[in-house]
Amino acid sequence: MSTPRRKICVAVTARPSYSRIRSALMAIRARDDLDLQLIAAASALSDKYGNVVDVMEAEGFRIDRRVEMGGESGTLVAQARSTGIGLSEMATAFDALKPDWVVSVADRFETMATAVAAAYMNIPLAHVQGGEVTGNIDEKVRHAVTKLADLHLVANEKAQERVVRMGERASRVIVTGCPSIDVAREAIADPSLADALVRQLGDRTGLDLGHGFLIVSQHSVTNEHGDGPTQIARTAEAVAASGLPALWFWPNLDAGSDGVSQTLRAWRDEGRLPRVGFIQNVPPEDFIRLLQRCHCIVGNSSVAIRESAWLGAPAVNIGSRQSGRDRGANVQDVNYDADEILAAIRRQMKVGHYAPDTLYGDGHAGEKIAAALATATPQIDKRLAYDI
Repeated sequence: MSTPRRKICVAVTARPSYSRIRSALMAIRARDDLDLQLIAAASALSDKYGNVVDVMEAEGFRIDRRVEMGGESGTLVAQARSTGIGLSEMATAFDALKPDWVVSVADRFETMATAVAAAYMNIPLAHVQGGEVTGNIDEKVRHAVTKLADLHLVANEKAQERVVRMGERASRVIVTGCPSIDVAREAIADPSLADALVRQLGDRTGLDLGHGFLIVSQHSVTNEHGDGPTQIARTAEAVAASGLPALWFWPNLDAGSDGVSQTLRAWRDEGRLPRVGFIQNVPPEDFIRLLQRCHCIVGNSSVAIRESAWLGAPAVNIGSRQSGRDRGANVQDVNYDADEILAAIRRQMKVGHYAPDTLYGDGHAGEKIAAALATATPQIDKRLAYDI
């Protein structure tokens, strides 16, 4: 008698979550011993944040459940409320789908709903990208999900060590690498695609991107959410003063995001960012191709730490959002100061691209994650793996 195919349910709650897990979704779908179930939830359903569902379906993925979580106002109260709504709605979705494994991705606040619902329903939970350090609410969520999870699929040995030191059994912590590096490896295989994309976006934005450009991706920091407008204004000053064309990606749905977006719109509408084209969303591969061609990425997105390290793309990381995250030589850290940001951009332009760094994996994480989900023993019982 053949062994039943394991049902692997992955919850995608935001634009970056899909980028992070996409290669694993493809690897799960390709295996004969696994059935992929997909839940799209929270800002992944929102037109305001690029409606990632459209991208997912265009790439051939079937969405099994859509989970509305509300909370699009970008406030602290909205984060808490949407997590509560999500907990109830995720439980309903899991009850209908009856997965053998639930997969939670990274550390956005919505992932708490996924993790708690699975844990309380006795569904084995696998966590991707645990054991990393960043500070703010992401840090709390990441480690809370680690303690709820039954299998840990981490990006590197440092993350593995941290998860084991949190009392998780070493045999349940597997180094797979970061699946977003898989996207980078595949995206750069044909350089002509990057050239075509740059021309296309240049035509769309009316900018001359052919001689290089900046990418800007800066989000609100949840424990500094009231300072978001001032912080983004300092970055806007530096980008404007650089004289370089820039592609600026709108912020994620985090507490304080509305203030950040309103400030950007004011700068745009007042004509203070004449060389900036604003982008809502692009497929993960296209973002990588832009990184491959840009002078520098500026802001506080983890893509400047992860994918940029593998590509050797120069990065200027602003403020505390990525504080403590393992990083390569390509990153220069600065404060929320326009002069500092501008000086770092100019330094990075002089350096040019760095040597690639495999800190976050070799580009085959998706296959390793799928293999672990196919072979790991499903279990829900756990105790601290050390004596206090």
